[in-house]
Amino acid sequence: MPLPSPEELRAARDSTVDDVVAPGLSVLFCGINPSLMSAVTGHHFARPGNRFWPVLRLSGFTPRQLAPAEQGELLSYGLGITNVVARATARADEVSAAEFREGGRVLREKVARLQPGWLAVVGVTAYRVAFAEPKARIGPQERTIGETGIWVLPNPSGLNAHWTARTMAEEYGRLRTAAG
Repeated sequence: MPLPSPEELRAARDSTVDDVVAPGLSVLFCGINPSLMSAVTGHHFARPGNRFWPVLRLSGFTPRQLAPAEQGELLSYGLGITNVVARATARADEVSAAEFREGGRVLREKVARLQPGWLAVVGVTAYRVAFAEPKARIGPQERTIGETGIWVLPNPSGLNAHWTARTMAEEYGRLRTAAG
């Protein structure tokens, strides 16, 4: 698939990407907000260099590496994807704290309705703001949403150089084990 043009990317600003969800999932992964590439393609974690799809395979969530265009297959593994903030931006730092807080409110309602076993927020900073938990760390959280546990995972963005695909896969694997 050819890369989108600069015009296509600009036009995608503030658009949304449909959730990949169903009731009763094992894990609902939650990104920060869609990239412009995701908004253009309609696929989550579509930016080249994003490590979400490789890390899902490395951690054992999927038997092979899925492409972003295959995101619908996640449902067959009991997995889904949503975002804290729905609107697409070029960078996550374009999202305000107020948007994160409102996104957290909407996310809690969505989780209460869908009742996944786990909500996995991929980005500790987004989780801290959206859930008013300024000291949260990577890993399982004490907070729950009804019966749904919450796990904060490292952000798979290629910009997150602190984590390698292998170390991310170890943390994602801990969640996979907990999810059964």
